[in-house]
Amino acid sequence: MGYNFYSGEVLLIDKPLTWSSFQAVNKIKHSIKNHVSLIVDGVKVKAKVGHAGTLDPLATGLLIVCTGKKTKSINELMGLEKEYTGTFYLGATTPCYDLEKDIDHTYPINHITVDALMESAKKFLGIQQQVPPLFSAVFVDGKRAYELARAGVAAELKPREIEIKEFELSNISLPFVDFRIVCSKGTYIRSIARDFGISLNSGAHLTKLCRTRIGNFYLKDAVSPIQFSELQNG
Repeated sequence: MGYNFYSGEVLLIDKPLTWSSFQAVNKIKHSIKNHVSLIVDGVKVKAKVGHAGTLDPLATGLLIVCTGKKTKSINELMGLEKEYTGTFYLGATTPCYDLEKDIDHTYPINHITVDALMESAKKFLGIQQQVPPLFSAVFVDGKRAYELARAGVAAELKPREIEIKEFELSNISLPFVDFRIVCSKGTYIRSIARDFGISLNSGAHLTKLCRTRIGNFYLKDAVSPIQFSELQNG
């Protein structure tokens, strides 16, 4: 492939389950280490490599990785709308709103109907204030919220403005509800799981999440970090 990593490339990577975004970027860095240097005045200069928007380890899907001069576009790319698909589990919560922690509370779901689910989803559409998860990378007094949460400190997280543009319930088989969401930057799908459960007078957490689109970049056009490495070294 005719990549020029120093001048800059926008790479579409399919992040595997359990991989951190950091691990995925490191794999890309290692794969192109022999292609990312330029000799300037006798000095070897390495191209930068960074990503435009973190995915949790338990999430899969599209991760945009930029190299070289394209790293200047990272903030712009992070501002693009996102599309996700995934699954909520109704009737139980976890401290981190996904499967990273064990269930801490259970709730009844016998009262939840298909109509109630559909009506609740409609209420989430539009611009709103969302409180990030306690286990998140948001800074609180100079520390990451997840660091405080793991230390047992109950941090108070301020709500942020987000926008949910589409919220489709694609399959309902209680306690599982599959969904598709299109949203603005800064939206935590784990927080939507929490709030969706509350709106139904129950509880919920996220059991599966995949980012399928960022702006006009699609997961179907992405390759895994391992596939990318094979393409570079094959």
